[in-house]
Amino acid sequence: MLDAVLLNMRLRGRIAVCGMVSQYNLDHPDGVHNLMNILDKRIRMEGFVVIDYMSQYSEFLDVAVPSIREGKIDYVEDIVEGLENAAAALVELSSGKSVGKVVIVVARD
Repeated sequence: MLDAVLLNMRLRGRIAVCGMVSQYNLDHPDGVHNLMNILDKRIRMEGFVVIDYMSQYSEFLDVAVPSIREGKIDYVEDIVEGLENAAAALVELSSGKSVGKVVIVVARD
């Protein structure tokens, strides 16, 4: 995926990296074959971890929750019905096949 991103970056573009769940359990994680684009295009790439921003979490909730309720922020969920399907959902999550957050519905009221 990063190869495709690098090919399409603008001059002095920035890439934020957070989460690589599709790579966690691979024997040989995917490599990047066109790193020269980072130099040629003067690209900045920085990783971040959510825990680095925990001090801003309440402020985030104050803005994000109303925005979601008002339809200003779209989100995607992969909904899986039934606890018996949880293992398969976890496999898809780890393989990178899922889109959005995986939600396992154990029971509906």
